[in-house]
Amino acid sequence: MTTPQRFQPALLSRARSVKVFFMDVDGVLTDGSLFVGSEGEIFKRFHTLDGHGLKMLQAAGVKPVVITGRDSLALRKRLHELGLHTAYFGVEDKRAVAQSCLNELGLNWSHTAAIGDDWPDLPMLLPAALSMAPPQAHAEVLSRVHHVCSAAAGAGAVREACDVLLQALGAYDRFLKAVAP
Repeated sequence: MTTPQRFQPALLSRARSVKVFFMDVDGVLTDGSLFVGSEGEIFKRFHTLDGHGLKMLQAAGVKPVVITGRDSLALRKRLHELGLHTAYFGVEDKRAVAQSCLNELGLNWSHTAAIGDDWPDLPMLLPAALSMAPPQAHAEVLSRVHHVCSAAAGAGAVREACDVLLQALGAYDRFLKAVAP
């Protein structure tokens, strides 16, 4: 039997005030692979564990925000399925977009968590109260984040990040008890 992952108190402490969760997509919500069809259409693979984690995070009062350098119909459909309505596509300056989002919400960086995998994500990772990355992230990212997920990109890394936040906010055990009393 696998023991549920429990996180270090110092990590959870960083997440206690989080109200916004910024996410990259390729290499985070997906494994980073791009499948291109003969007509140029893009196909991506998403994991249901990540999707369920994001739904629970929303139920706990945290707003997931996607900030990605790419755009695709597959991504837009998946975000719609998950009820994620705040997403920015084709972004080059992720920090500026994240800051604008925070300004609109009346929040600051102390209310943020972020997950990313490559250099373009660093501007939104570095100022976040809690920064995370999947284990396949670039070495420069891995060396700068607060937490490296044990789960792979596109295979539970986002769920693990959600679990960190849910545990920090006291929602993890409450949600679990609702389905497994």
